[in-house]
Amino acid sequence: MTQKQLFARYGKDLKSGRLEWIGLRPGRKQAMLVVDQAQALTGLGLEGDHRCAKTPGSARQVTLISSEFIGLIETYTGIAQIDPSLLRRNLVVSGINLNALRHQTFSIGGAIFEATALCHPCVRMNQALGQGGAAAMLGYGGLCARILESGLVRLGDQLKPLEAS
Repeated sequence: MTQKQLFARYGKDLKSGRLEWIGLRPGRKQAMLVVDQAQALTGLGLEGDHRCAKTPGSARQVTLISSEFIGLIETYTGIAQIDPSLLRRNLVVSGINLNALRHQTFSIGGAIFEATALCHPCVRMNQALGQGGAAAMLGYGGLCARILESGLVRLGDQLKPLEAS
């Protein structure tokens, strides 16, 4: 059984989540731009994010993390409240086991995504969160995804797992 088949077996039981935060990275190492909505572009990424033009066809067009994972990272680092911008992910969602979406398709607003891989932390997280920040994120860095169908995503939109084909 492949990982995709294994995740599909359990993915059908997932409840919907909710989009809580959207951030765009206008350039490498530049401050994130927090927005209420973004246009997801098929095969590219989020309009206004530097990866959109940089890596067409990439499996890392969009990055997601859950607010629940952020809570765990706060616990492990001892930081009372972490601004999602520090984590450099595009979308923060809540109410869903994000890791169970791996290798699965899902919609947020008008766009359809495919979760491709775990989004591992880089050593820059030690700068953003302090020494041990990257270690605190291991297993809780979220997911990378590609955009299968363009559409607008807005704060408050549901993240809906889609049936495997």
